Amino acid sequence: MKTLGARVFVAFALVMTSPLVLAGEFHSVIITDSPLTLTVNDDHFLRIWNFTQEGGTERGVVTVTINGQSANVLTASMIDAGTATAIILPTPSPSVPPEIINRVVVAGPAQVTVAPVAGATLFITYRKEVDEAAGSRSSTVTPTPTVTPTPTPTATP
Repeated sequence: MKTLGARVFVAFALVMTSPLVLAGEFHSVIITDSPLTLTVNDDHFLRIWNFTQEGGTERGVVTVTINGQSANVLTASMIDAGTATAIILPTPSPSVPPEIINRVVVAGPAQVTVAPVAGATLFITYRKEVDEAAGSRSSTVTPTPTVTPTPTPTATP
């Protein structure tokens, strides 16, 4: 009887955790020479969890293009303490804390681009996901005309 209970528990656990496995995978990319371009379809979104940079003098940026208009939405966090302090202070200082790694979410439809930076190595971790709330959104309702009876005169004797 204990074996049956254990099997049922394992089967239940597998069924309950399968949506977590199928939700989408994290992808990590190292960018040195060629740009990274991602397309975010309608009813999808892109979560960027990590965007860091080692080396270089200019910051790497994540650029989003929507309807022909572009905007920089995220800059890379410098992880090389010598370079990061050289940008902030005239001389490196061991008392400078590490930079915070920010996250961003981009809703589709959009085009996301990360261009390489000369002398730098960029590292990005992202995940594309389906917007499950899109299916529950209220859609546009088109009214259907209904026939309404019109009174007509009746003949009286």
